[in-house]
Amino acid sequence: MIRCVRIWTEAGNSVFEEGSIALPHGERGDVLSHVLGTRSISFRETRSGGAFAPHHAPTRQLVITLGGTLEFKTIAGATFVIRPGDLLLAEDTTGSGHSWRLIDDQPWRRAYVIVDADVAALFQPSTAS
Repeated sequence: MIRCVRIWTEAGNSVFEEGSIALPHGERGDVLSHVLGTRSISFRETRSGGAFAPHHAPTRQLVITLGGTLEFKTIAGATFVIRPGDLLLAEDTTGSGHSWRLIDDQPWRRAYVIVDADVAALFQPSTAS
């Protein structure tokens, strides 16, 4: 299972749910997702101790955390943590947005994958939601 948190805008505010990336196929002992159409990938690093004030996502994107542990917070005060190996499906391109801060002593290393409109099909909400 690949953990994924989806964040989107509802009634003008960012909300989120936890889930995973669907891995419905298999071959050679692996489980695989469907192929995902992407437009670009870029990489970024923020030094330890970094934080970013409330903002919304600039575009619909998957953020793949390679290093660093972060706490994300919505304007309503709800929080979630992203760790290395987790994905964030950022769809809150309007509204009040979210903020984040690094909560460990590592830099935040990540890849931004700008995705085509069909990416939502890969996200599976947790059954507990």
